[in-house]
Amino acid sequence: MNINLVLNSLLLGVGLAMDAFSVSVADGLANPGMKKTKMTGIAGTFAVFQFAMPMIGWLLVHTIAEKFTMFTKFIPFIALGLLLFIGIKMIVDALKSKDNKEESPKDTAIEMAGEEKVLSLSTLMLQGIATSIDALSVGFTTAEYKALTALGSAGIIGIVTFIICIFGLAIGRKIGIRFSQKAGIFGGIILIAIGIKIFVEGVILH
Repeated sequence: MNINLVLNSLLLGVGLAMDAFSVSVADGLANPGMKKTKMTGIAGTFAVFQFAMPMIGWLLVHTIAEKFTMFTKFIPFIALGLLLFIGIKMIVDALKSKDNKEESPKDTAIEMAGEEKVLSLSTLMLQGIATSIDALSVGFTTAEYKALTALGSAGIIGIVTFIICIFGLAIGRKIGIRFSQKAGIFGGIILIAIGIKIFVEGVILH
């Protein structure tokens, strides 16, 4: 891989990782007691999806390009649906948790800081798909690459995503400790906003 290809892949990785970064912040907000191993797992999941989607797109372009082109029009709708579902669920769960709390806000903040909430594998998978599905279209931009070159480019995108998501989780976790009960609501709102953003960019602005 030449230097220009590496730079292009780095910039592409940063651009593609922005939605995953925002979702990472939301996850950190909702889980201020998250351990570092969990953070690594979440960031790694987003990185794997961001690595896989461009490669899947590359394969589709080289096999069923016409059908793949028809599918891309549905990408914004899929992302919107997934993120709306996850965001609303996060808000509802946060409101239920708030209603069930009888401690003072200070006690709740201390509890949340030390308690790691469960982020289910199914929810994490949905987040990974929703934030990376638009990367399928990267297959068009790498269609002329040879397999190993496309693999290297996707690898760089995945690494960049991992680093950016670790920062997002750390930021969200720090803010979540301060805002305690409201953090889950903020996280859900962020997810819904990302879904709307992807939909507007993919349908209305194109």
